[in-house]
Amino acid sequence: MRLEIHCQDRLGITQEVLNILVGYQLDLRGIEVDPTLGRIFVSFPTVEFEKFQELMAKIRRIPGVDDVKTTAFMPSEREHNELCTLLRTLPDGIIAVDTRANVTIINEAALEALSMERSAIEGQSLTAMVKGFNLSRWLESEDVLAQTRKVEIQNKRFIADLLPVLVPDDSGKDILAGAVLNLKSESRLGEQMVVFKKGDQESFNNLHAHSNLMRKVVREAKKMAQLDAPILIMGETGTGKEVLARACHAASSRTGKPFLAVNVAAMPDLVAESELFGHGPNAFPGASEAKKGIFEQANKGTVFLDEVGEMSRELQTKLIRFLQDGSFRRVGDENEVKVDVRVICTTQKDLPAMVQEGKFREDLFYRLNVLTLTLPPLRERKQDVVPLAEFFIARFAARLGRKAPKLTDSCANFLQHYPWPGNVRQLENALYRAVTLLEGYELDKEHMQLPSYTSDFGYLEKDFDGTLDEAVRNFEADLLRKLYPAYPSSRQLAKKLGLSHTAVANKLREYGINRKSVKI
Repeated sequence: MRLEIHCQDRLGITQEVLNILVGYQLDLRGIEVDPTLGRIFVSFPTVEFEKFQELMAKIRRIPGVDDVKTTAFMPSEREHNELCTLLRTLPDGIIAVDTRANVTIINEAALEALSMERSAIEGQSLTAMVKGFNLSRWLESEDVLAQTRKVEIQNKRFIADLLPVLVPDDSGKDILAGAVLNLKSESRLGEQMVVFKKGDQESFNNLHAHSNLMRKVVREAKKMAQLDAPILIMGETGTGKEVLARACHAASSRTGKPFLAVNVAAMPDLVAESELFGHGPNAFPGASEAKKGIFEQANKGTVFLDEVGEMSRELQTKLIRFLQDGSFRRVGDENEVKVDVRVICTTQKDLPAMVQEGKFREDLFYRLNVLTLTLPPLRERKQDVVPLAEFFIARFAARLGRKAPKLTDSCANFLQHYPWPGNVRQLENALYRAVTLLEGYELDKEHMQLPSYTSDFGYLEKDFDGTLDEAVRNFEADLLRKLYPAYPSSRQLAKKLGLSHTAVANKLREYGINRKSVKI
């Protein structure tokens, strides 16, 4: 049994407690005093209940005793158990030695790393086992300082933190009592570096992936984010390609470094080349000084190229060379510049078809089409619509300093079945307008100002551009490209569509659909 006695700091009070225990002929197993907290801890064998009650009553009557209660551990036992638990659960190997380098404590992780039994090393000198560092000479030196060294033990290499154990004497002077070796194997260091370089996976939470399609995209993106190769994100306008690109950057080892976005389609070729790669002094009239481009400014970080399909062939050629080794030349400059930048590109264009038509370089396409993510349109991920809507409503209401309105069931149903040709961006803009103009506390279908849509005719797009023939060709190419992975030959696809083998083969050739351009 163990007692915790709360008492005042009075001379002789401990002796009076001991006298009571002796009077009951109890075998005292331990006694510890903590004067700072005003505690006395005693340990003795279990006694009968009646005898124990008498004992407790007598201790309580001692002058200066405030309270007596049982406790599970003596302070030293608690410390010992905590230390043993800590050593047992630590993933790194820990070896404690005395001043003669004899092993006093070794944890399970160290035994496993050294492939040794406890009986074979505990109490033995570690001096002869450690290669690459003179442990005895270090312990015998006048000033034993902490060291970090690469050592070899049992033919296995470790990075060892060697830490002296100093104990103060009565005068307060530190005396060397031994040392602790913290061993880290090469694999353990590798695991820690991976975790250290790992970015913020929570950044993907902004994507609101509730549908199976988006969950798959996020799973793939999290894996790709850890790599350093270029990423190509494909998807319709407004699907959130830049949000996904920023999430990949935040979850990579480059998080905290620059993330610079460039819309290639919004700039003329010469301006785009200068913006991306910079220019030398006097490259243009009035340009007296050199200027760093986006790639130089984003060194160690990520460059986001939006709508890469809009690049001119000249700019594509320069991008290919940059992707090869990270080097380029500024406009009007002969000097080579080399940087460490990851490139993430997006497009809503049909790049395989553009390659077939000669509008996009085939070698650039294959360089970009390694780590590919395809963001599905919002109409194909209906499970995400309501969570996204609620997120936007709450955000816009907070900006306006008002309580977020409730989304009615009829409105939620309407939002889920609307086709959203402008995808997430259209949903965001529509809700921003609705929340801003809303006067009540419920957002209903009538508050959504959206172009007409009927189940019979679908979305009536007022700004349709092109001819019927072009629309049919686009639909035909999109359908064939979606079916091709499941039916990867012209004969299989012809049987599925009820067409002749020759007709399907001609259409596949016309639209540039083959095993190279479509992932099987």
